[in-house]
Amino acid sequence: MKYAHLIKLTAFSYEHENTENVTNAFLDFFPFDLDKHKIHLKITNATGFADNTIKILEATLSKDALINEFLQNLLGKLDDGQKKEILDQAESRLDSNLDFFLRFDKELWIDGRKLELTDSGKCFHLKISIAAFPKKREVALNIVKELFSK
Repeated sequence: MKYAHLIKLTAFSYEHENTENVTNAFLDFFPFDLDKHKIHLKITNATGFADNTIKILEATLSKDALINEFLQNLLGKLDDGQKKEILDQAESRLDSNLDFFLRFDKELWIDGRKLELTDSGKCFHLKISIAAFPKKREVALNIVKELFSK
């Protein structure tokens, strides 16, 4: 079954952080080598409020096989309680474009590769564009429920 059209992972690396650690943690979200599959890791420089430098890391998956592999890997790293929390919050995590959003605590993932949902800005942002046919909210919510009930 096709769950998503697109997956986009984004993270910010602030100048007080070790960019290499953030980049390695970012890449560890993917159960495959990005270069091998010709997926570009985009790194953009931005300036923060206090004129500090921020690196924005971004990678986008659009191939069905890679999306499925990514999702299966993600599901394997979430415990039942986290999946239940995602399901309980599914309505608020889905926007009008049928994009589903999750945020994972950056420190916990960098330090111990532990996924923990967070509302904080210091996180890895995951956007899943749900493949709903027809493109209706209730169809998308059913797909999310099916995916995170596994």
